[in-house]
Amino acid sequence: MTDTPAATAASAAPSFEAERVLRMARQTLRIEAEALMQLQDQQGESFVRVVHAILNGRGRVVVMGMGKSGHVGRKIAATLASTGTPAMFVHPGEASHGDLGMVTPGDIVLALSNSGESDEIAAILPALKRLGVTLVAMTGRPGSTLAAHADWVLSNRVEQEACPLNLAPTASTTAQLALGDALAVALLDARGFRPEDFARSHPGGALGRKLLTHVRDIMRQGEAVPRVAPAASCLEVMREMSAKGLGAAAIVDAEGRAIGIFTDGDLRRAVEQGTDLRTLSAADLVRSRPRSIGEDALAVEAASLMEDACITTLLVHDGEARLVGALNTNDLMRAKVI
Repeated sequence: MTDTPAATAASAAPSFEAERVLRMARQTLRIEAEALMQLQDQQGESFVRVVHAILNGRGRVVVMGMGKSGHVGRKIAATLASTGTPAMFVHPGEASHGDLGMVTPGDIVLALSNSGESDEIAAILPALKRLGVTLVAMTGRPGSTLAAHADWVLSNRVEQEACPLNLAPTASTTAQLALGDALAVALLDARGFRPEDFARSHPGGALGRKLLTHVRDIMRQGEAVPRVAPAASCLEVMREMSAKGLGAAAIVDAEGRAIGIFTDGDLRRAVEQGTDLRTLSAADLVRSRPRSIGEDALAVEAASLMEDACITTLLVHDGEARLVGALNTNDLMRAKVI
């Protein structure tokens, strides 16, 4: 009986050795870590000039790359765009068939190629020159064709790939990725990029919600806010609390300013102490001026105030200290602020 091709391949495969697996993993991490440490010493005047050109440019950063460099290039473009530098990725192969129209005079093209000899990028170099764009090469070979045509060269040279065959792009692509991050970080720092700026380009993320969501965006308002006059009976207070479902009611004076708040917790404590609530008015239930926050405050500030005060309900006032809303922890959770 002859062996099938699959059986022959299986018998030829090396046996699985856990120790060898860990050894290869650790070796890969060591090689790539060493490559990054060496990378920092390769950056100098060219890096500074590239950052200066991007900061003062009137166009976008157009990132290009083939294969694994292309995958890294997409990430670099995304990181630049999310940190204040207008950027996009254009596939160099597609650029030869019409996508070069996305590139305009004034743009800065960041071309990634470890060898610097990518045929697809080399084919469009003359067209890029005619467009009058600034060409930045990120390559591991400063003497390559790409580097020779570039205005500036960012070196991502590595001594060896982590691949045991020294063939698969591993350490070199890690170097490209890290160098792209270094470029993005240097740019955001030079721009004075703030957390608020980051949030504006990430409105759906946790940071965006925290820095862009204001109290007025999530507070209950109008008829949804439980409120009673100081002369209201305790029964009327409890009815208002039950009707509005907030677990509290604000006691509001004639000018619309909250002079107190009565909560479910206050009710439980009064019952435990044997207080005859039937004889009390809303004004009698007020112990101190309630905590409140301005409607223009960030929702995350409201969350912090409630946490510090160990309360679950917070009143909201306008610029003249009049009651305009209320919110509790459930409102903050629904808005994914906490």
